[in-house]
Amino acid sequence: MLRRGSALVVSAVLLVSCSTTEGTPEPAADSPVRGGTLVAAITADPGQLNPAITTSGDVHTASELMYNGLVSLTPDREPVGELAESWDVEDNGALYRFHLREGVTWHDGEPFTSADVKFSFEKVLLKYHSRTAASVGQALESISTPDERTVEFRFKEPYAPFPLQLDVTEAPIIPEHIYAGTDPLENPANLEPVGTGPFAFESYKPGAEIRLVRNPDYFIDGQPLLDEVVLRVIPDAESQVIALEAGEVDWLFGVPGADLARLEEDGGFEFLRTTVNPGGSNCIMTVSFNLEKPVFQDVRTRRAVATAIDSQQFVDRVLFGQGKVAEAPISSGIDFAHADDLPDMPTYDKQTAEDLLDEAGWIRQGDGTRVAQGVQGIPDGTPLSFGFTLFTSFDAYGDLFKAQLADVGIDVELDPQEPDIFAETVFVDRDFDSNIISYCNGADPEIGVKRMYVSSTIGPVPFSNAAAYSNPSVDSLFDQARTTVDPGERGEVYRQIQEILVEDLPYFWVVETEATRVYSSRCGGFSQAGHFAEAAYCRQ
Repeated sequence: MLRRGSALVVSAVLLVSCSTTEGTPEPAADSPVRGGTLVAAITADPGQLNPAITTSGDVHTASELMYNGLVSLTPDREPVGELAESWDVEDNGALYRFHLREGVTWHDGEPFTSADVKFSFEKVLLKYHSRTAASVGQALESISTPDERTVEFRFKEPYAPFPLQLDVTEAPIIPEHIYAGTDPLENPANLEPVGTGPFAFESYKPGAEIRLVRNPDYFIDGQPLLDEVVLRVIPDAESQVIALEAGEVDWLFGVPGADLARLEEDGGFEFLRTTVNPGGSNCIMTVSFNLEKPVFQDVRTRRAVATAIDSQQFVDRVLFGQGKVAEAPISSGIDFAHADDLPDMPTYDKQTAEDLLDEAGWIRQGDGTRVAQGVQGIPDGTPLSFGFTLFTSFDAYGDLFKAQLADVGIDVELDPQEPDIFAETVFVDRDFDSNIISYCNGADPEIGVKRMYVSSTIGPVPFSNAAAYSNPSVDSLFDQARTTVDPGERGEVYRQIQEILVEDLPYFWVVETEATRVYSSRCGGFSQAGHFAEAAYCRQ
């Protein structure tokens, strides 16, 4: 039996400015203080506040402070105990036994037990959380609860990535006594949540703000320090910056690159740069092609679209340098799995895009537009035009995408939607042609990559297989990677997967994103992920 409290280091994050080494006290002038309110800006109304039923970044940003996972992840992406104090690994990684923390209560005073963990996985996470469902769901054999403080996960075969999939982002635990016997998608608690986290729900004004208050019974001694966190909905990025400079908000999850230099020179703000977000880490802005639509059933058309996209312009003009061009289907933040120099990975080449469109039967007209001529499933003379569905907060991506494709004779109709409507449109109704999604890969491909490609994840689960891509070879290789223990051997399997993906091209991977958090210099103690304000403070 092996006692485990950590796993392989998967990625590292650079913390800038006022971040300090764990255990090292800050100068007296920056000493933490108790009390006060933190006002944080969020870009969209989340629609609901249950992070277990979605991987939507907007929902997780607005709700993770109210929940916990069995573990939390350090800045080096190593798991440490949270709701679980410790765990044992047996049978070479086929059995995980978690010993739960004593004395934890839900915000309504009910005790937290192993039954809550079992319920959360079996009834919610494995059905509605796309990353957990696609990874853990396919590998898991059973969950048992020998007693109220112990929960055991039995896998069909050794499953090494499991501890990395148990934080509040990948596996938030929700209360059985509130959700049992209900539809978790419709339960009123989604709008008035009850968790175990450092902050408890106070109020929710859709389109305006979410107000959280300190949990006085939180199981981590001395935390949280703040009395209150207010998450204020400010959709426009420039308006967020104006509110920060005016002292109306204290924390931004991101800042436009055009404003970053000015804020850095101001002297009144501190910064934290990270690839970790409440909705997930190692995120790639990814274009999905709906393979059920005739326009995208010819790979030459998909490749033409991808080749017409100048990804560097997205880095320069949308991200302002806060990211880089994606060079493979798996993020470079997952070193062992990221494939270099994939021969079929599309790169910007306008002439190649034009030639591919001609070959696919989309012929240029005198006015520069293209129409179908011999395209299967599409009447001759039909203009080459398709919809591009996106979050309202991604409008800059849509504008540039439309402009770049117009340059090769493709008309793109932008369809901006709020996150909850987007999820319904894309994954339930499948009423879209193409879209762009921030697919967060996580700390291991099992966490955030697999759900995009295996055929079993085609369906109504938000942020799963948007393309409806199905390839038996890819399915089999993901199964092989899951049960391969040696990192080098797993990396080779993931390379084979990526070689197939860039050949089939059900998606196109545009840019890897990085975020720069900005906050008032009177505040401190922040962390990079969903519990960003767990130990935070603000001098009033």
